[in-house]
Amino acid sequence: MLNIQKDFAKKINMKLETDRLIIRNWKEKDVDDLIEGLNNFNVSKWLAAVPFPYLKGNAEEWIQYCINNEAENNKNGFEFCIELKSHPKVIGGMSISAINKLNGTSGGGIWISEKFHRKGYGKEAFAEKIRFSFEELGLRKLENGFFDGNESSKLLQEKFGYKIEGKRRKKFFCLADGEFKDEIITGLLKEEWIK
Repeated sequence: MLNIQKDFAKKINMKLETDRLIIRNWKEKDVDDLIEGLNNFNVSKWLAAVPFPYLKGNAEEWIQYCINNEAENNKNGFEFCIELKSHPKVIGGMSISAINKLNGTSGGGIWISEKFHRKGYGKEAFAEKIRFSFEELGLRKLENGFFDGNESSKLLQEKFGYKIEGKRRKKFFCLADGEFKDEIITGLLKEEWIK
């Protein structure tokens, strides 16, 4: 078994920082920003479990789920919001999920509100997710993926050294458009990481 370095019991009020971003636990006050970000078909169509339209009840339920997980010290992952440092505005979300301590692996994803695309925020947050996973959690491999056709996600992952490992045909039912989607499976070994 790998020696996972991070004490998962200390998840409440976790906060990571980059030059322009604060990556932290979701809070009830984030509801409006969450709705603004996900009530957009151009974002939700690339996420399996996000309906469109994305309404207040959906946002409240998601944030409550995250708060409950933190309170119960769920040791299988993290759900973070991505907030601008310049002013308190949540512009996206990020997860590190399905952490397997035995194998030293995890999954997870990221999304950014459309009006904040092409500003480098996704790359900055994703870089911190990778750094945190390898350097602080002590993981050895990250397993991700993207819906076939999501070229932005593909390019982002490739910048950090991710390799395509396969395709799972019609793996996920996308709530936003009601279609089954193919998932392109990607992986990044710690030694392949492009910092």
